[in-house]
Amino acid sequence: MGKNKVLRWKELGTFSNVVQPDPGLTIGSDHPVKGNWRKEIFRNENPVVLELGCGKGEYTTELSRLFPGRNFIGIDIKGARMWRGAKTASEEQFRNTAFLRTRIEFIDSFFAEDEVDEIWITFPDPHPGKKNSNKRLTCPWFLNKYGKFLKNGGIIHLKTDNTDLYKYTGRVIGGNRLQMLISTDDLYSACTECRAAFSKIYNGEGDLDSDDHITDRILSIRTHYERMFLENGLKINYLAFRLEKDKIIEDDRERKNE
Repeated sequence: MGKNKVLRWKELGTFSNVVQPDPGLTIGSDHPVKGNWRKEIFRNENPVVLELGCGKGEYTTELSRLFPGRNFIGIDIKGARMWRGAKTASEEQFRNTAFLRTRIEFIDSFFAEDEVDEIWITFPDPHPGKKNSNKRLTCPWFLNKYGKFLKNGGIIHLKTDNTDLYKYTGRVIGGNRLQMLISTDDLYSACTECRAAFSKIYNGEGDLDSDDHITDRILSIRTHYERMFLENGLKINYLAFRLEKDKIIEDDRERKNE
């Protein structure tokens, strides 16, 4: 491990906005923060939004700026990357921003029923190939796990440069008759549809009066990898859908019949 990584790991442990599991915590057991994010971490009753696989936390921090009336939690296992977002939030004294270092597989150990309102999944590992489909963050196994703590009808967003992951997720949504709010294989050419979707989702929230401006601000948030993808001429896929709490999500029929 490089010197910078070691220093970042040490500093990460000093940030009050970072939750890290106790090394002695048994895998699969509930963390004390479960059910207590609003009371003990944010000290308000505002909606809670997660960014899964947050990396450097670009989305977590920028959405926090745009929606001060919501609480945002960036989740990742790689602390050296998370350090950047946590440090920015700490230095700028964001009171609606926190970070959680854990594997997504264990996420339901940290959130109680109905504790989360919305989820962003930004440029996750697409895990290509049929054998790896159960590792995708939008596969039924993960969606059913999110359903344990996401409010009924809670919104899940996916942004990816990977067309196969985008299409796979669309099949899972369609096959389980979930409500698709928006789906496009070229996000930055679909601004009209995005404005309509974001207007319904956020209903006048944000630090700007105009829904158009809010859409522009959301679209301006780009991760390090997204900027690289766009510079290389790749198109960005995006979709948003509602997850029904009492519905057991099954794998897409197309894959079952292969």
